[in-house]
Amino acid sequence: MSEQVWRIEPSGPLRGDVEVRGSKNAVSKHMVAAMLGEGPSTLHNTPEVGEVGITAAMLRAVGINVEVNGMEITLERGSEIRPRVPEAFTGLNRIPILMLGPLLHLAGEAFVPFVGGDPIGRRPVNYHVDALRAMGAEVEVGETGIKAKAKRLRGARIELPYPSVGATETILLSSVLAEGKTVIKGAATEPEVVELALFLQRMGARIELSPDRRIVIEGVDRLRGASMWLAGDRIEAFSYLVAGLVTGGEVRVHGCPQDRLVTAITTLARMGAQFEITDEWLCATAPNGLRAAAVQTDTHPGFMTDWQTPLMVLFTQAEGMSVLHETVFENRLVYVPALQKMGCEIEVFDQCLGGPACRYHDTNAKHSAVVRGVSKLRGADVTLPDIRAGFSAVLAAAVAEGSSTLRGVNHIERGYHRVYEQFTSLGLKITRLTEEEAPPPSV
Repeated sequence: MSEQVWRIEPSGPLRGDVEVRGSKNAVSKHMVAAMLGEGPSTLHNTPEVGEVGITAAMLRAVGINVEVNGMEITLERGSEIRPRVPEAFTGLNRIPILMLGPLLHLAGEAFVPFVGGDPIGRRPVNYHVDALRAMGAEVEVGETGIKAKAKRLRGARIELPYPSVGATETILLSSVLAEGKTVIKGAATEPEVVELALFLQRMGARIELSPDRRIVIEGVDRLRGASMWLAGDRIEAFSYLVAGLVTGGEVRVHGCPQDRLVTAITTLARMGAQFEITDEWLCATAPNGLRAAAVQTDTHPGFMTDWQTPLMVLFTQAEGMSVLHETVFENRLVYVPALQKMGCEIEVFDQCLGGPACRYHDTNAKHSAVVRGVSKLRGADVTLPDIRAGFSAVLAAAVAEGSSTLRGVNHIERGYHRVYEQFTSLGLKITRLTEEEAPPPSV
């Protein structure tokens, strides 16, 4: 199938309204959780993103009935569970490893291929594997994937070396039907993790969110299907707020609760943004321009790592020298060369800048950036390496002088709900091209 290419013509300030749906990072995890219920589960306010299709295909492959109808997904176990996720799904996203625990509960054995996703840094499987072993599973990491066996998982005390979102979700999904009590120390507390815990609780799970990053789960014998309305995607909400600010316009974002954006709102306000916030929507403007800032990403409730890609483009349009210190993924700045090609004045460093030393301080990982603004951006021909980088390139193209050609647009569409329609509704001129229609890639 021919990949899509976008040609973007800068068309002035972006203005209008955007409705964000449930999070890409939440919907796929809820789909996996639905495997554990007896009876149908329904997810509402789901996004139309490529991630849903990939996860649905995986679940169907193991015997789960999945029906996707607009912003609603219904899932129910079929009569036969096939405990093997086909190797054809290797590297497509991060979901297969989350299916290990549910498949062990349903079939006593499991095979899942290695995870993939964006090339932003290591997503170590050892946290997941160690947790399952602590719960009594026999786990073998092979050349093509991970095999596991267990007659019944048992509760355990598990201390995570780092508050990994994926590992916390694996333990939640594995412990709710385990025998006895599981205690997670050092758990991730991101809104999407809490949302998953709430969905499992609706299914009949016994989960206690305790202070100091502790989650306590008391295993039960069975879970039932449940219904859940997914809260708006905080990554999309922030990204579209920045789209308005970076172009000198104003985007009003509906559907994402303010409490999911507390740190992001304060960060933008420090840069000179002015906010209007209601129960239904929020918007930001910068009538007096933007000023530089120093920002460090962190686990929740810190500044989210997925927010830093649009922020980097915003830095290029803020007066002065800004600093970004990435502490979550060591290769998150993989997208910088594409922005540099468009005229963004960004230098990356392996030192910890803009915050205290992080876990990458004694490595060669280039995880800090210094950005000079205001930069005059220019149109360019760039290939997008991942979802969030793709959105940042669209923002850069929207303020650049001259047209831009963006390749690898499938990355953006995997993670953002109807992103083409959203941007065009805000006034951005985008022409969709096939690879055959697009000019040859520039060197």
